[in-house]
Amino acid sequence: MRPPENDRGPDDIPGDCAGRRRRTRRAGSALALAVLLATGPAAGAATVAAPPSGVVVTAQVPPGLEDLYAQQLVWSACGVAAECARVQVPLDHENPAAGQVQLAVTRVASTDPAARQGSLLVNFGGPGGSGTASIEAWAAGLDPRVRAAYDIVGFDPRGVGSSTAVECVDDATRDAMRATSVDPDTPEGLAQAVAAAERFAAACAANTGPLLGEVDTVSAAKDLDILRAVLGDDELHYLGYSYGTLLGATYADLFPERTGRFVLDAAMDPSLDGARLTLDQAAGFERSLRVYVESCLPLDGCPFEGTADEGLAEIEALLRQIEAQPLPTADGRPLTVDNAVSGLIKPLYDPRIWWFLTQSLALATEHGDGTGLMRLADIAYGRGPDGTYTNSYEANIAIDCLDRPENDDPAAMAALDARLQEASPTLGDWFSHGQVTCGAWPHEPVSAPAPIDAAGAGPVLVVGTTGDPATPYAWSQALAAQLEDGHLLTRVGEGHGAYLSGNRCVDDTVTGYLLEGVLPAEERIC
Repeated sequence: MRPPENDRGPDDIPGDCAGRRRRTRRAGSALALAVLLATGPAAGAATVAAPPSGVVVTAQVPPGLEDLYAQQLVWSACGVAAECARVQVPLDHENPAAGQVQLAVTRVASTDPAARQGSLLVNFGGPGGSGTASIEAWAAGLDPRVRAAYDIVGFDPRGVGSSTAVECVDDATRDAMRATSVDPDTPEGLAQAVAAAERFAAACAANTGPLLGEVDTVSAAKDLDILRAVLGDDELHYLGYSYGTLLGATYADLFPERTGRFVLDAAMDPSLDGARLTLDQAAGFERSLRVYVESCLPLDGCPFEGTADEGLAEIEALLRQIEAQPLPTADGRPLTVDNAVSGLIKPLYDPRIWWFLTQSLALATEHGDGTGLMRLADIAYGRGPDGTYTNSYEANIAIDCLDRPENDDPAAMAALDARLQEASPTLGDWFSHGQVTCGAWPHEPVSAPAPIDAAGAGPVLVVGTTGDPATPYAWSQALAAQLEDGHLLTRVGEGHGAYLSGNRCVDDTVTGYLLEGVLPAEERIC
């Protein structure tokens, strides 16, 4: 099964690298200040323990970080078979004296200490997805041999979830943001979007403090090396999905001599700028939506008739109707067009939940009820049934805005909008003008798009899916080619991410690599 709390699981597929860009109009909604509190590990009998191997790896430790690399973790029982701890890392790796932040870590221990090879750190993507909330459930789906060979370790990166977190607005304000739509194609609407983005950025700065400028991917990758050391491993073994591939590739580039077995599934192309990322994703979701409609048409209960083109036209007409008049929902919150688009896009990550999209669209088209699409949008935004939100949306924006520059010049955004309309006739309008969010951000980007070769890191297994809408297959091809020793494994099919998605060929190939370092034959296709 896929993890339930991240950007690629069947129950929750927030953000991913598409997160901010596919929610462009909401990015300019009204905001208020609040504090979101990160939580610690579940209560249990705490013990002070050395790292699992009994050896703290401190070779080549950056000056000023010796104590952090040598720290011992306090593990507490949490979940059914998991242990939780918190790891101290520097707020600013270039200035260790500036203070520290905490990372939440959850470990599911190896089932066979005699067969144990080390720890396998797992990142489920986002940016902004939690790795602690779902790691135990995800680990249960692994091949028993992998469970024996590794401690499976999930972590919340800096700024995310139960780690020291980005804090922006309260839950009621998040609801209000989503209920407010503006049209950035007009001067008045664009001005409203910019003003709202500025209010949101100010709220994040006020409530997060200095951490807001330190949640970039390079800093998070340096945190991984501290995690490696305190877990007692000479090399970092790693499996990352989606944004997690960028994080992993960045680590391999920074610490090639400490890079162990690396699996990068549903890869990002680090060389692409924001405009190209947005265009590729808009085209990917448009293609995936067409495939969904084609699969829906022959089935009983499908709300569309005729050809795929006619089905797409009906979806576009529904969105325009909702734009003019939001639909009622069971809990009284109106389904605005922005929520409808998020609810439409969310299940395209996973064909196993297309049935729920069909039910939700039928409810909307045949009964004028937006409850199903709103539920999908809530899941995409990390809103629970009780109305509380995770901080995935805020963290997604904070990390993205530091990782790459965006061009928020109105003329440039208008030109990109025209290209989006061509790339995605049904959805392109809702991918536009997302650049206003980072344009208002209080911190300048600290990175820029560039290829990653990870010279000297050894073999890295890149896994791509031909029908991936969020990280198009071409991105996996590009990352595998950029890496000095990249090896591409291809899954033919739909959905975001391949490993543990039901493809035995992929699972067996990844398992063989994790266990014995066996690489797939060149151009292996599953």
